[in-house]
Amino acid sequence: MNGAEQFAAHLAEGVTEIARCWRVIRRDGQQFGFTDHDCTLVFDDTTFKADTGLSASALSQSTGLAVDNTEAVGALSDASITEADIEAGRFDGAEVEAWLVNWRAPENRVLQFRGSFGELERQAGGFQVELRALAEAMNRRIGRVYQRGCSAVLGDGVCRFDLNTPGYAHEGSPDRVEERRFLAFDGLDSFEPRWFERGRLEVLTGAAAGLVGVIKNDRFTGGVRTVELWEALRADLLPGDLVRLEAGCDKRMETCRLKFSNLLNFQGFPDIPGDDWVMAYPGRGTGSMDGSSLR
Repeated sequence: MNGAEQFAAHLAEGVTEIARCWRVIRRDGQQFGFTDHDCTLVFDDTTFKADTGLSASALSQSTGLAVDNTEAVGALSDASITEADIEAGRFDGAEVEAWLVNWRAPENRVLQFRGSFGELERQAGGFQVELRALAEAMNRRIGRVYQRGCSAVLGDGVCRFDLNTPGYAHEGSPDRVEERRFLAFDGLDSFEPRWFERGRLEVLTGAAAGLVGVIKNDRFTGGVRTVELWEALRADLLPGDLVRLEAGCDKRMETCRLKFSNLLNFQGFPDIPGDDWVMAYPGRGTGSMDGSSLR
């Protein structure tokens, strides 16, 4: 019998030795294991610690396409889930697995739940997090949007532009940082002003390593390049920390052609009629309303 069959046979015995285990996998690849048992358990190369205080409410599962969500409650710990990591957003969207395990023989177990972290709320010395099942993804809208601007994300599998192309990214350390969102670079004049506007900033080293911000403004005046983010980073960024700046795209066809030479992969519809044309009505005049291209 496999592990699941042996676990079912154990449940049929009447007297059981069952514990719950949770495995959390962050988007940066770090894994954490928790259990409500009074001893640490190990399986699948993961150590499930017993002193974390993590617990979950009862999970109601149903057939069909209904979304089965639940919640978990735990204590903040310097060794596992810390307040600083939660504040920085490192656990946002983390994958989570919930197991029922025979604690005497952890190889006999069954996977009860798989999903991701949803809304996470800090509470007096602890946290409460919504666990979203895999079916939650079916609530997202998927499909093409007909719009003038490009619908792709710069560098993704649809855009196909390589952001490692020389001249489109810069790695360096800011000379000054204010409010976690204003970064000043002395003498960074090898890029045109506003080159990184609407681009991406990734922190490579320091307390904020792994965090990403979207660039709102990129100005070069008086020998100083100032980069402003739309939102402040959720961890401390200090002068000397290494960051990566990536070129920005305003989603226009002209930008795709002139700045990136990537018009073949442009995902917008620049000739789509605007609101004025759609709402126009017949009238006397010299304007052509035969549906032909305006270009």
